[in-house]
Amino acid sequence: MALKFTLRQLEYFVAVGEVGSIAAAAERVNVSSPSLSTAISQLEAAFGVQLFVRQHAQGLSLTPGGRRFFMAAKAVLESGAALHDIASEISEQVRGPIHVGCLVTVAPFVLPEIRKGFADANPEVEFRQQEAHQGDLIHMLRRADIDVALTYDLEIPQDVAFEPLLTLAPHALVHPDHPVAGKKSVSLKALAPLPFILLDLPFSSDYFMSLFQAEGLRPDIRERTGHVSMLRSMVANGFGYGLLNVPSMNADAPDGKPLCYVPIRGNVRSVKLGLATMASDRTSRVLKAFAEHCRAQISVKSAPGMALL
Repeated sequence: MALKFTLRQLEYFVAVGEVGSIAAAAERVNVSSPSLSTAISQLEAAFGVQLFVRQHAQGLSLTPGGRRFFMAAKAVLESGAALHDIASEISEQVRGPIHVGCLVTVAPFVLPEIRKGFADANPEVEFRQQEAHQGDLIHMLRRADIDVALTYDLEIPQDVAFEPLLTLAPHALVHPDHPVAGKKSVSLKALAPLPFILLDLPFSSDYFMSLFQAEGLRPDIRERTGHVSMLRSMVANGFGYGLLNVPSMNADAPDGKPLCYVPIRGNVRSVKLGLATMASDRTSRVLKAFAEHCRAQISVKSAPGMALL
């Protein structure tokens, strides 16, 4: 008996069912909205059922039958993913899909090189990536939008497993004429009265502020930005100092002006860069291979894009 559906159609259907929107699902699976609409219409025609109630104001909602179909479709997709592992074991090759999330502040430094090396070593792997803030990465792990996140150990919930790979201490980012430039280290007490540019991202801003609070200090916040590149350029143009945990190999700001990194002196909290996965997940062969690759590339000796001090 010929199949009435394809796994790709089921993937598109599940994506829409999880987010309740054709447009949001299209962005998630990286295809056009018409392709998703066509896939759902084909499934409904093939099985003779209505899967969604289409509401212009609220998007799409699953019908009672659609909910049952949704659970069955997810089970089929999970079984299909298991076939990749079986094929990998038989052929002794790593193959199949992997969707990797990465913290936005870390991604430009490490993800491209990590991905390139992994793809070169495992050409049968279908690699997808997504950059996001910490809270969004946790949400995507829970919804199975991503298989693994390369991120910091900030606010990791109990249902998420975290494997640390590298400890990163905070550094002051300053321009060459700043009063602390050229010093071997600087204390938070010395920095607190000086103009501060806060990297204002979820979890990150709380972390940086907690460093001062732990010492009973209050920094002089003059500017806020949600982009690392803007922080670097503002520092390079003399608007103040910044705090970062990733000392870049590139000592210049995006506008070409020079920057200096100065380690923070004292007993200050570092962050750990590592791999986050759902604690209850079955670890696929491709995910195991990716984790092994990350362990080999990220260590106390070296890490992509970073000048470890």
